[in-house]
Amino acid sequence: PTGDSSVILQVQEEIIEMKDVFSVKLKRRRFAGQKKGGTLLGITIFKCLNKEENKLTDCAIHLNNLSEDHCHSWFRHLKEILNGFQNRPKSLKVFVNPSSHKREATHVYYEQVAPLFKLADIKTDVTVTEYEGHALSVLKECELQAFDGCFVFYYLLRIGFILNCLAFLFCNRVVCVGGDGSVSEVAHGLLLKAQIDAGKDTEYVLAPVRAPVPLGVIPAGTTNILAHTLYGIKHVVTATLHIVMGHIQAVDVCTFSTPSKLLRFGFSAMFGFGARTLALAEKHRWMPSNQRKDFAFMKTLADLKPEECELSFLPLQIPQEDSHEIGKITLLYLGSKDQWHEIQGHFLNVSIMAIPCLCSMAPRGLAPNTR
Repeated sequence: PTGDSSVILQVQEEIIEMKDVFSVKLKRRRFAGQKKGGTLLGITIFKCLNKEENKLTDCAIHLNNLSEDHCHSWFRHLKEILNGFQNRPKSLKVFVNPSSHKREATHVYYEQVAPLFKLADIKTDVTVTEYEGHALSVLKECELQAFDGCFVFYYLLRIGFILNCLAFLFCNRVVCVGGDGSVSEVAHGLLLKAQIDAGKDTEYVLAPVRAPVPLGVIPAGTTNILAHTLYGIKHVVTATLHIVMGHIQAVDVCTFSTPSKLLRFGFSAMFGFGARTLALAEKHRWMPSNQRKDFAFMKTLADLKPEECELSFLPLQIPQEDSHEIGKITLLYLGSKDQWHEIQGHFLNVSIMAIPCLCSMAPRGLAPNTR
């Protein structure tokens, strides 16, 4: 106890579960400019708090005691408990795309993300990408076993043509700070490296192996559909705390291939109007993001034309009791063992999505019936 004993203290009792705690520090009083030493005041516990739906925040709880022995004893025991959480990261390989959304990604990382990693005693190795494909080239040469994870995580399990390839970890892994394009590049790199390390033929992958580490995602791009889908919200601190706490989410990933060659691993793809719009917007990155998207949309719309396609798919078997919920929605599912269906005709756009693709315009997702 500290303070004047004559003062009547209002006693409050609060229970803290250690699974919600991510750091503990000794609390000292220091003079201006003093970096070491100082008068010991107690210990501070940092915990992850569920502030509102899907949003996480960090908070500090200060425990005061002037006894050096008492504080050090508590500090050691609490650190032992925290070190016992095996799923939490100790080291991370971080990729930052400095060109993402108004060039804000670097600022977002060093101002909001890095302080939380440091507080949680997580070691980081940061690569600020300099060109398209930089992250892929680094991953091919990187010894990922030295890291607990990447900021973007994937597990590989083949399910028909959809792969449960990546577990999006919010802990010890590889981390990507950027938008959907940056995350997709790192995810592809992780999975491609896994195939190379396993001695697989990367020209055509029939049975992919799992990525060696999970991937964490920090939303800092123009579009952050993947992060929004993972966390239910586009919020940098929430994403960072999920990684710090070691939360894992399995995510479906597709392989996109020609009949004889693997093109890439990915979460979604579009053919037709949507694809041409995105490609045109990418060529005009020098424009402000909102103007770029509007320009690409209007220019593609002005030259709108259908494409002749042949689609092959396996239909989802809908239980009778669930049929009233489906209504007139047509569901395509690549995973059934039943007979393939084929459709030929002219299409303005074809989209393939392995994840719900949540965004502000589609709160339930562009493909809400995915999992």
